[in-house]
Amino acid sequence: MKRAFFLVTAAALIAAPAPAKAPQLDTQAPIGFLIDLSSGAVLLAKNADQRIPPASMAKMMTTEVAFELIDSGKLPLSKTCTVRPETWRQWHGPQAGSTMFLSVNEQVSVENLLHGIVTLSGNDASVVLAECIAGTEQAFVEQMNALGRKLGMTNSNFGNSNGWPDEGRTYVTARDLATLARATIENHPKLYKQFYGRPSFTWGKTLGSGQAITQGNRNPILGKVAGADGLKTGHTNEAGYGFTGSAEQNGRRLIGVVAGLSSWDARIQESTRLMEWGFNAWQTRPLFKQGAQVATAKVQLGDSSEVPLIAPRNLAVTLPAGLSSDTFQVKVRYDGPVKAPIAKGQHIADLVVSTGDTPPQTVPLVAGEAVGEAGFFTRAWVGFKSLLGMA
Repeated sequence: MKRAFFLVTAAALIAAPAPAKAPQLDTQAPIGFLIDLSSGAVLLAKNADQRIPPASMAKMMTTEVAFELIDSGKLPLSKTCTVRPETWRQWHGPQAGSTMFLSVNEQVSVENLLHGIVTLSGNDASVVLAECIAGTEQAFVEQMNALGRKLGMTNSNFGNSNGWPDEGRTYVTARDLATLARATIENHPKLYKQFYGRPSFTWGKTLGSGQAITQGNRNPILGKVAGADGLKTGHTNEAGYGFTGSAEQNGRRLIGVVAGLSSWDARIQESTRLMEWGFNAWQTRPLFKQGAQVATAKVQLGDSSEVPLIAPRNLAVTLPAGLSSDTFQVKVRYDGPVKAPIAKGQHIADLVVSTGDTPPQTVPLVAGEAVGEAGFFTRAWVGFKSLLGMA
């Protein structure tokens, strides 16, 4: 069908594109990506589609699989998992990287394993949880990849549950990591709040004295960027230092990714710079409230000739900070006319916002009501008019 464009006629929204220059950030990070969730605007994309090893950022997907199962009622947080001797031997000691300090044959709840994964980045915790959920780590990896495809992570693959180097089988992109982070934040808000952003977690005991072991969260923006509450760091010699993070200020949430940095300190510096630049150099302005009708779309062979297009959530546009003019261009775009039947809430159009030299911002619009297929006589009449050139 022909791609149709319709100007929105809302007052104070339609005008010529503003002569605004997009703010620039010269980051030291070889890989960088920043998105404003309030509008969907990509504020920075530096080698964002380059395949990279995620290191421990892969644990975000391990956590996301668990969150999906928990919220669907298939995995209780109270479920007890056993640390198999074979798993303990493989993921115990200095050679095994970050650890939760689990003990052989220890019984650990899913809840505590998730704290061990998210806050402590425990390689041991990731494998124990994977085996507890799917029987084997490889079976769990199949769930990771299936969920990645479902979320739209089109350029990523997982070969294990913790991001340990595996000769290139595990790879991601910065854009896909942001997609994963967004899914966790938006699809599982209660679990996200419960597990991400915790400053420290205590588990395990020291040898000899038996003192409890408390480890801090490695998140480099916690306590440095207002509203920071997630997500996950990663580091191996192969991957360098990376981080996928998020913060919310005044109802505006950003997700940022940096990767390939050469040091711990560089990760702190560039992660903080990226998020602060996103909040300070850009501003968000509201467009339509959730449920507001934005436009209508023509319907083909339906029991109604058109369908209202509404905002499925509060819609906003992100603009350079300090922009005094409200001049930006808004268009509704869809493949039309839309063929019936149409379900209420179905995504059938997009709102495309352009301003100055910033990239267009695209947000979804959904059907405000259901439209059924036209009856026999209506379809026949439409066909007759088409033959006569009246349609």
